[in-house]
Amino acid sequence: MAEQAATESRGMVHRLLSFVGVDALVGSVWGFVDTTIRWCWIPNWLPSWCPTSQIQLQTSEDRMLRCVGSTFSKHHIPISNSNRLWTLTINNDRVRHKTPLVLLHGFGGGLGLWAQNLDALCHRGPVYALDLLGFGQSSRPVFSTDSQGAEQQFVESIEQWRAKMGLESMILLGHNLGGYLAVAYSIKYPHRVKHILLVEPWGFPERPDTVEADRPIPVWIKALGAMFSPFNPLAGLRLVGPLGPTLVQTLRPDFKKKFSSMFNDNTVSEYIYHLNVQAPSGETAFKNMTVPYGWAKRPMLQRMDKLHPEIPITIIYGSRSSIDSNSGSTIKEMRPSSHVEIITIRGAGHYVYADQPEDFNHRVLQVCQKLD
Repeated sequence: MAEQAATESRGMVHRLLSFVGVDALVGSVWGFVDTTIRWCWIPNWLPSWCPTSQIQLQTSEDRMLRCVGSTFSKHHIPISNSNRLWTLTINNDRVRHKTPLVLLHGFGGGLGLWAQNLDALCHRGPVYALDLLGFGQSSRPVFSTDSQGAEQQFVESIEQWRAKMGLESMILLGHNLGGYLAVAYSIKYPHRVKHILLVEPWGFPERPDTVEADRPIPVWIKALGAMFSPFNPLAGLRLVGPLGPTLVQTLRPDFKKKFSSMFNDNTVSEYIYHLNVQAPSGETAFKNMTVPYGWAKRPMLQRMDKLHPEIPITIIYGSRSSIDSNSGSTIKEMRPSSHVEIITIRGAGHYVYADQPEDFNHRVLQVCQKLD
């Protein structure tokens, strides 16, 4: 299937380039790109081509967390199949009896991105932040190529982690992909979840049938999408090798601004780079859980009726985010007898917790305190 897709992609790109008058260059250019992609994609080449390593990832994470004033510990928590989940724990004695808050990052993220939230959130009760399986400093296993199978691997890793940590119940807070997994986990293990906080969640609505009719997609974008469809979402970042750190700084200068109260250098972009150029694992799983243009193969709205009605949900959106907040309203309509609260944080984009950390922390604490 992958080979067939690659062949079709090459044919489409060839026709597109021929149409715009560069047919003579097609063979040589594509040959170079194809060879380069395949060469760079061999895992054994990764350390020498991309300026990264596990030690550099660990160092960049330490730098992200150096401004956290609370006492915390970090450990690898063993789960099944020799896998481990990298976990940060803040557990103050005076509030250790409260229901713990567990933070699940989004696609391409890691626990270091919660740096502006940990000090505030730990005053209410224990806080745990973990790198999801296949991301950050957690193990990077081979995931199922089936979307449901990959999702279940994520869910079971969280449950095995919970059991190892000895947590009877949790408040699950998930951003982006973490929100999707928080609900998937809660459907299977409802007695372990006291409250779900969905922060700009991914994967809830179905892909609209009218997406192309309402907003026609240019042919060249379709061609590029077809060309890169066999590859992982972040393959390009690994492809550019030594240029990767500069590419992250150039394409995402907003991250430096989001954390400007803590850093005035490239600490954040370096952390994001090292997170995302390690051997792809969770990234591959995410790709297998999506359909073109980033929609979920198994939209969560189709399964909300399976979530126990007594589990309350709080959904947090940023007022400046491009994420469609209609899913929040739909969830509220689907659960008329359940607690569903929708919060919009002014001035925040998709990374609500980093764009407006004080407002975000305050709102999350308000939700959690209602449970105590």
